[in-house]
Amino acid sequence: MNSQLAPLSPSTLTERHYEMLVQAVVDYAIFMLDPAGYVVSWNAGASRIKGYDASEAIGQHLSMFYTDEDRGAGKPEYLLGRAMREGRAQDEGWRVRKDGTRFWALVVIDAIRNEQGDIIGLAKITRDITDRHEAEGRYDALRAQLFQAQKLEALGQLSGGMAHDFNNLLTIILSAAKLASRTTDPARLASLLDNIQTAGERGAQMTRNLLTFARSEPKLCCQVNLNELLDAAATFISQALPKHMSLHMQVADDLHPVQLDPSELEMALLNLILNARDAMSGSGVVRLEASNQRLNGDVAGLQGEFVLITVTDQGCGIDPAIRARLFEPFFTTKEIGKGTGLGLSQVYGFARQAGGSVQIDSAAGQGTTMQLYLPACSTQAADTQE
Repeated sequence: MNSQLAPLSPSTLTERHYEMLVQAVVDYAIFMLDPAGYVVSWNAGASRIKGYDASEAIGQHLSMFYTDEDRGAGKPEYLLGRAMREGRAQDEGWRVRKDGTRFWALVVIDAIRNEQGDIIGLAKITRDITDRHEAEGRYDALRAQLFQAQKLEALGQLSGGMAHDFNNLLTIILSAAKLASRTTDPARLASLLDNIQTAGERGAQMTRNLLTFARSEPKLCCQVNLNELLDAAATFISQALPKHMSLHMQVADDLHPVQLDPSELEMALLNLILNARDAMSGSGVVRLEASNQRLNGDVAGLQGEFVLITVTDQGCGIDPAIRARLFEPFFTTKEIGKGTGLGLSQVYGFARQAGGSVQIDSAAGQGTTMQLYLPACSTQAADTQE
């Protein structure tokens, strides 16, 4: 005798079989509602999850399972109306058991139609996901703690970066002060004093940036005229170069305006110039060029109007083996005490935050070109396309 059970065919699945199937489900509350929202059927899962027997639930309105707050806000009526209009309504929230305890429920209400397409009732499925909800709450708390820890770590790294940048500014201030003490030309003296004041103002701005980060306040971003900024920064940046090294600039006359923090751009340029200086042996030419570029995804997937700023040195080039690590925080090829490894990481972070990119073009014995791509303001890009 064959002891295997024959599979059920659709013809054998009568209405009674479906009812038995629904009643066998205990992990989900499955019951029917009439179009007005009153319970007309009740399965074993509904009894287990909600605590009501079928005799207590049938004939009651759906709203009895909702909290006082949700009933006051009209949530049961809203979900019923949505299911009637759209055919389905889904919700997550607190529900109330018979004993008054609450559980977090995932609810789906589906409209049931007859052969003519008229709604004759609603099928409601409720699942108790309290454990998952509580786990998500614990996860959110841990994520908040992790975010705070990451912020403290970032503050520590930012402090190191600020020390690195302040050291660059102090180099400019001390160099300009030394030159000012030796000159008798009033115009030259005024220019050097102006450079000292400018560097001091940059240092004050960096301090404000650090305090802004600590307070989680937004940084000052504005539309920047790059022609004016690069012209003003030329003398300021050149003070960081030794006397046998010069800065040559070639800037297009009609650079697109960009939307960013000008002090961060100036610091990025200063870091690029200082890296170019350190790549050469105390003499040579550092070239800074700027022009408008239209990208079509060939550079870091960027598309649209951009401004390209390049800084080129005449150094020995970059070893391909370490090129991929150049933008890592604290990675440096300089001797101990000569570099922190934060300069290029600041440039990289600034470029990404501005919506652009920074690229390296280097060959052994032929120097290095750092390419900084900054997106043009959207209005400028639209005007150019027109």
